[in-house]
Amino acid sequence: MRIHEIILPQHIIVGHGTLRLVGDVCRKLGIKDSVVIISGPTVWSFAGKSVKEGIEDNEISTAVYIAKEPSIREVEEAEKIIREVKAKAVIGVGGGKAIDIAKLSSFREKIPFISVPTAASHDGIASPRASLKGLNGPASIPAHPPIAIIADIDVIMKAPYRLIASGCGDIIAKLTAVRDWRLAHKLKGEYYGEYAASLALMSANLIIRHAEYISKQIPESIRTIMEALISCGIAMCIAGSSRPCSGSEHLFSHALDLIAKKPALHGEQCGVGTIMMMYLHGGKWKKVRRTLKIIGAPVTAKELGISDYEIIKALTIAHKIRPNRYTILGENGLSWEAAERLAKITGIID
Repeated sequence: MRIHEIILPQHIIVGHGTLRLVGDVCRKLGIKDSVVIISGPTVWSFAGKSVKEGIEDNEISTAVYIAKEPSIREVEEAEKIIREVKAKAVIGVGGGKAIDIAKLSSFREKIPFISVPTAASHDGIASPRASLKGLNGPASIPAHPPIAIIADIDVIMKAPYRLIASGCGDIIAKLTAVRDWRLAHKLKGEYYGEYAASLALMSANLIIRHAEYISKQIPESIRTIMEALISCGIAMCIAGSSRPCSGSEHLFSHALDLIAKKPALHGEQCGVGTIMMMYLHGGKWKKVRRTLKIIGAPVTAKELGISDYEIIKALTIAHKIRPNRYTILGENGLSWEAAERLAKITGIID
């Protein structure tokens, strides 16, 4: 039997006004010396400063790094500060950019990191993987999960609704990711974990059931999204890979990132990819499309702001993004004609 180590977050807080608790959580986790806070320019003004004050109220010294893009260069700059102040932990405050940089820099420096998401746009807030530029491709790489996750619903609700809808697209993508994982298990003998798969599917089905409430931006529905995103991250920790959460729909999204003049948000692209990949799997793709439409996420190339050509091209090269990851796209991928037909049948292109 394949053996893998399962490392899970030790502390998760989701609620209202939780930013002020970051310093208390650091103390509870035994982090009493210096920490590095990584944030983005905009997020720093409305959330990062509050986190810094809360930490310093607990007599923990802080250093701050403001990241501008999710790149390896930024990770290396953050590492310099970590070594300089001899930090005992890194705290990522923001969306995907700050959290991925905090995740990877802390992993490479062998210290824990705390995730403080300010948007519900994707499952990277809790996952053990980082997606950054300069990785010889757009796919993610292994890092480690956060030691703690502190999500403030008040802050997340102030983010543009588009980010929330994007997060829903990333969660719904688990419907096809798990199907791809099962397929790889049946055809290639790949390890398949029933528990991790069930956790990912439960998150996706919760979003489908709560679609109407999510569209109305009810606080309780935002909490559901955050908890689902966290559960997806935990599913990856349990599986020992991103398999339960990333399949052919993610390969399609990564392919779009490579070729599109102006890619859409990650979760938006994954949602559209899920519609098409569910069709290939013979599943209820119309239900996926209807759910995304209710939520207000894109369901067509036009709504993504991406050309028909780019959609078709991405479908034909998606299988090459991670050649070792077997999905419904197979080892040879889709021909141009098959890709065009798929996009037309599912209404992605006219």
